[in-house]
Amino acid sequence: MTDQTDNAKPVGLIAGGGTLPFALADSLRVRGRVPVLIGLKGYCDPQRIANYRHHWYSVGQFGTIMRALRDEGCSDITFIGTLVRPALRDLRFDWTAVRLIPRILRGLRGGDDHLLSATARVFEQGGFRVLGVRELAPDLLMPVGCLTSTQPDAASLADAVTGRALLQAISPFDVGQAAVVIDGHVVSIEDIAGTDALLARIKELRASGRLRAKPGRGVLVKAPKQGQDLRLDLPALGPVTVKGLVEAGLAGMAVVAGHSVVAEPQAMVEAADAAGLFIVGLDS
Repeated sequence: MTDQTDNAKPVGLIAGGGTLPFALADSLRVRGRVPVLIGLKGYCDPQRIANYRHHWYSVGQFGTIMRALRDEGCSDITFIGTLVRPALRDLRFDWTAVRLIPRILRGLRGGDDHLLSATARVFEQGGFRVLGVRELAPDLLMPVGCLTSTQPDAASLADAVTGRALLQAISPFDVGQAAVVIDGHVVSIEDIAGTDALLARIKELRASGRLRAKPGRGVLVKAPKQGQDLRLDLPALGPVTVKGLVEAGLAGMAVVAGHSVVAEPQAMVEAADAAGLFIVGLDS
């Protein structure tokens, strides 16, 4: 993979929730880059961001954020971390954003990928180069093969194939990047609430008796949407995902290698091994 970055300059991380912003920041530090985090109010962890050079802004303050990035010398930027799709009333527009309201409204009417792409274009037109984890920190990408002591059996691999085919088929609808398949049956698909909510839903289905499959069967499958801009919203996994798998009573998860981000790989694998779950990277 060709390194497209300017290693002499700091990198701007427009940071949402979860652990990924900090995993990326740490990886950049190891590579000799200086991360500058733009913490999005209400999303980014205020305690963890204190360990990095950072600024706080609200979603929608496009002009103010771009000015801060320029002042910090950042020409390369990325969007990283979870961000619940904002309602128009929750956006805090500055003067730059006010001029972009028609474009923002079009983005809000589309799916998540449409909205992210529209936001990225705003920053590109502001003179920034929008990069992804694949360019900035390929060490965070899921590798091919099984990472755990427990290996997937033939039924689990068949469920992974089914889930991947399903996700590819629904890609044009910009719905989600994950599904749960148990013994060949599609049980649930990720929606706007994300993977953690998907796994919580499986747990609830078991508790209510509506899901009768024995615990220890079934696979969480994660894959990017077909034609998705891979700089902006790769599927992510980590120890929290493993916790959700355990509570949902699944056998493990299968994700597309090189197209999924692992925030805390060692902790994730240790948690999966302790629970007897498998984690496998599918060849892209």
